[in-house]
Amino acid sequence: MLPTSDEAARRARHTTARPAALAAVLLTLLCAASNALAQSTYSSGSTGADGPFAPTANQTITVPDSGVFNFTTVKIPQDVTIRFLRNSKNKPVTILASGDVTIAGAIVVDGGTAAGSGAGQGGPGGFDGGTGGNPWGFTTNGDTGDGPGGGGGGIGNQGNSCPRAGGGGGFNGVGGQGQGRDDTGSGVGGPRYGSSALVPLIGGSGGGGASTYQDRAGGGGGGGGGAILIASSGTISHTGTISARGGNGGVGAAGGAGGSGGAIRLVANTINGNGQLLAQGGTTGGVTICNAGGPGAPGYLRIEATDYSDYRPSTDPSFVSFALPHPAAAPTNAPVLRIASVAGVAAPDAPTGSMHGPPDVVVPTTQPNPVTVALEGVNVPVGTIVNVTLTPQQGQRASAQSSPLAGSDATSTASASISLPAGMSVLTATAVIDLTTQSASARPLFIDGERVDRIEVAATYGGASEVTYVTRSGRRVRLPSE
Repeated sequence: MLPTSDEAARRARHTTARPAALAAVLLTLLCAASNALAQSTYSSGSTGADGPFAPTANQTITVPDSGVFNFTTVKIPQDVTIRFLRNSKNKPVTILASGDVTIAGAIVVDGGTAAGSGAGQGGPGGFDGGTGGNPWGFTTNGDTGDGPGGGGGGIGNQGNSCPRAGGGGGFNGVGGQGQGRDDTGSGVGGPRYGSSALVPLIGGSGGGGASTYQDRAGGGGGGGGGAILIASSGTISHTGTISARGGNGGVGAAGGAGGSGGAIRLVANTINGNGQLLAQGGTTGGVTICNAGGPGAPGYLRIEATDYSDYRPSTDPSFVSFALPHPAAAPTNAPVLRIASVAGVAAPDAPTGSMHGPPDVVVPTTQPNPVTVALEGVNVPVGTIVNVTLTPQQGQRASAQSSPLAGSDATSTASASISLPAGMSVLTATAVIDLTTQSASARPLFIDGERVDRIEVAATYGGASEVTYVTRSGRRVRLPSE
């Protein structure tokens, strides 16, 4: 069984001056790990190293490299807006407080709206939209949005008087289909991914760009909403606004699609107030010829507290999941899976992870297909099979299974063979470890007294791994591993 979520894809680009088939990589895997019990007295894990956060005026803050703020207390007064900008590693925002958190003003991690054919940038932990077709290409395709739920780009068609719109980004649902005269060639909505537990924390995906028509560019896709976790060892009082909305598509010959909404997770002993939680998807951009882009899917809203009886938020989307508080910190000795190389080209330490950045992995077309994808596991049982999936910029997905991981449970390797098309692609690797087997059942794992049947580990290419514990009843408890 494959995990359906928690993927942040990394991409590579086909160069026009020197033809090359490129791929970038992401992965997801599953293994054994530590306990994740909800506590009667919850601790956020904040070190308090960043002191109190009490702004008196609007601020725009770039997320630190770790993505984590360790405050003592947080107090955002009414009429003060705090906007977070993503860092080079695109970490989501994690705000830990050893004391109380009061949000009377606004916290914003929205995805960006596309400007014309340009792509909207994702919020922190979210993903960029796809670029619209360029105006000198006459029938140029729009680009697929970034992220595991990126909306498809519109396909150019010289024989059709109408350009094709992009598909909306997916997240907590499938993105909306782009419009077309007969819907042939319109951008497909991005797939659903993630889970209501919001562990690991990940943002929304970008909407697809629209195709061009003669000398008119297609609209770009909106950026996916960002992701934010706010955890307090005391009380979260929320009367203001926390916003992780998807960006709108851009105006073009056909409309760019909306990015999906992002993710908001609040964790504390007590949560109260009547504030707003916003994670709706973006809408289509305007059109100058015809065909509107698809809307972005909504994001996820998650509340974890021992007492939330006095919490009455206004929410969009309307669905909010509730649970007892779970740790924001990662377990130790958690399993890790990474893609080490593609066709012998080593993965970079700091990949860009976007269709709009430089290639992460460049494989020359002189390299024959299929190419070898090298995989590495840490704390993953040997014999585990990894499924590798390729998602091209345009066209159908393809998949292949790896050889069994070999070596030791502490350090293992495997490889898979897959054919790379020319142009930008995303590779994802996923695997599942079954804890119900005879060998695994000798060392059973329990969460809240319930036996865990399997553990899923999701590792972002060049980034952190996350683990999901799946209990016998189907409950999913997910934690980042760093």
